[in-house]
Amino acid sequence: MMSKVLLVGDGAVGSTFANDLLQNTNLDELVICDVVKDRPLGDSMDLEDITPFTGSVNVHAGEYSDAKDADIVVITAGIPRKPGETRLDLVNKNVKILKSIVKPVVDSGFNGIFVVSANPVDILTTLTQKLSGFPKNKVIGTGTSLDSARLRVELAKKLNVKVEDVNAYVLGEHGDTSFENFDEATVAGKALTSYSEMTPEVLTAIESDVRKKGGEIIAKKGATFYGVAMMLAQIVKAVLENKEICLPLSAPITGQYGIKHDLYLGTPTVINANGISHVIEAELSDKELSKMKNSADKMQEVLAGVAK
Repeated sequence: MMSKVLLVGDGAVGSTFANDLLQNTNLDELVICDVVKDRPLGDSMDLEDITPFTGSVNVHAGEYSDAKDADIVVITAGIPRKPGETRLDLVNKNVKILKSIVKPVVDSGFNGIFVVSANPVDILTTLTQKLSGFPKNKVIGTGTSLDSARLRVELAKKLNVKVEDVNAYVLGEHGDTSFENFDEATVAGKALTSYSEMTPEVLTAIESDVRKKGGEIIAKKGATFYGVAMMLAQIVKAVLENKEICLPLSAPITGQYGIKHDLYLGTPTVINANGISHVIEAELSDKELSKMKNSADKMQEVLAGVAK
């Protein structure tokens, strides 16, 4: 079967994702949309120059109407964070942009899977599902996958091990109420808490470093995009190739963790060709469970404000 992806948003994240996707996934067609019309034209011309090395792909600029026969629509469009801003500061600006995207995509006849990466990602993923009316398994957000990658990097540095030996998650909001699932984390098959150097003070410092990293990158180079773009490519690859993987994504919460709000939040999630296969309720300590519920409450407050 022919595989087709429509990318909405050709900024730093979208452009980098497109490059990563072509290098990591067997794809027949990639359509790029952006409000700045010349950018997708230039990017598609630039990207087609790598196809002699990656394989033939029809890369071209397009419109929302091109979503009609797409397998996946990836949304990276939105106003990026500025130095000093939180992801939640972007709510009103990016909700307006999201609404202008979802309706025409759905009106095109699109019946595939939405993958959302614009911030605040938990809010925008929740709203994408509500605006589209799609089944919840067909809407996925990048969630805390990037935060978790950053956590794994920091732990690997502290313990002088390979990053692939680290199994650790950041859960909850992709933002200020996120938290590290330290109690269940493992390194080289051993519980993180069994490492004597991982004192409460060290763990607190790691948590702070992970949370501040995005802001520091933005202050130094203007935007973060390599990590999240690669994460997006892995998500899309799993869906297109029906490759089951588990990542901490923005997923629909339907009673997990005792949360009664109808929203998406960062939790371990298995995805495949059907989108979200199942949502995993991670084992949490009482303290961590309280943090998860707090994160959900904060997201619900924001959603209630958007609804007004």
